[in-house]
Amino acid sequence: MSAPVVVAGASLGGLRAAEQLRAAGWDGPVTVIGEEPYMPYNRPPLSKEVLAGKASFDSLAFRPRAAVADVEWRLGTRVVRADLDRRTVGLADGTTLPYAGLVVATGMRPRRLPCPGPAAGRHTVRTRDDARALREALTGPGVRVVVVGAGFIGCEVAATAVTLGAAEVTVVDPLPLPMTGPLGDLLAQALRDRHEQRGVRFALGTGVTAFHGDDRVTGVELSDGTVLPADVVVESVGSVANTEWLDGNGLDLTDGVLTDEHLRVGGRPDVVAVGDIARFPNARYDGVPRRVEHWSIPTDTAKHAARVLAAHLNGTEPGLDPFAPLPTFWSDQHDFRLQSFGAPALGKDDVRVLEGDPDGDVLAGYHADGRLVGVVALGGAAAAAAAAARHRAALLKQPALTA
Repeated sequence: MSAPVVVAGASLGGLRAAEQLRAAGWDGPVTVIGEEPYMPYNRPPLSKEVLAGKASFDSLAFRPRAAVADVEWRLGTRVVRADLDRRTVGLADGTTLPYAGLVVATGMRPRRLPCPGPAAGRHTVRTRDDARALREALTGPGVRVVVVGAGFIGCEVAATAVTLGAAEVTVVDPLPLPMTGPLGDLLAQALRDRHEQRGVRFALGTGVTAFHGDDRVTGVELSDGTVLPADVVVESVGSVANTEWLDGNGLDLTDGVLTDEHLRVGGRPDVVAVGDIARFPNARYDGVPRRVEHWSIPTDTAKHAARVLAAHLNGTEPGLDPFAPLPTFWSDQHDFRLQSFGAPALGKDDVRVLEGDPDGDVLAGYHADGRLVGVVALGGAAAAAAAAARHRAALLKQPALTA
């Protein structure tokens, strides 16, 4: 039997890579390696519907396409090393696998705070097991919750904790507004107002210096000296790329895995990267390599990377334009939604209200060099989705930015 394409990572990116390899004409063996014991599942509901008890954990599983029925799934182990010159990967269970092609899809893991204090009572939200443990902690009576980090996950968890009846929910962040990184100040302030109206408190412009308690957390000490009482702490302070297994191969791993404009890694035609671990130049914008942690990216990257890899393995040319996705994200919080198309972070210095008003349903346009590069809608779920979608075609037609 010929060597397989090894897909390192069994989340959405790994599943889509396997499916797209078949769609691109690779009929050889495919082996997918996954650290968790579960088949690929949908992660966004972990901080929302599943955490709130509105959806079951079993409902998260993706249904693989029939084309990947013959794919080998090795779950409950992980890739711990790779030798790209010899085309082998080593697994935590001691197995060494040769490969014909390699798909890097190991994704991210939550960053943890290096603060002194007990570990019990501190949670992250990345996996099914994380969400299960957090849900059990949040359903206790009169629970006091401190969420460290006012990004996507932090704001979603805060909203869910309020829904579950937490006695107090406080979000801590060193930045002056929640989600100001992806949104800019205008919508970040509107987002804060909506959260506060629904009972979430904020401690902004300050960080965490220590956790109080003996066996488990009872309080969170801030850099301004304040101590917030806490029964449950959720750490949502960013992610770390799972790249350690690629050390020693001469790759740029400074922030995920650097790829070229076709998602190839290290100039190697037999290695590609997909999902939020890939740091790629987007030909739609300025060509600067960036990682993108939006839900659409695993599917978008897998489709392009699989066609590139399959063409190499089959001895043909892919004939593709450089990878140029239109990123999209949405975030449901309380009874409202954030919906975005494009790259609003590139246009935060020139934000214009295109429709509505920040106090109600609003659509903001983000501009760079006078060009529309992203839109974000904030409001009721249906209204936000419709408002953002109206500008999707315009974003697709925009010329590339200059580097």
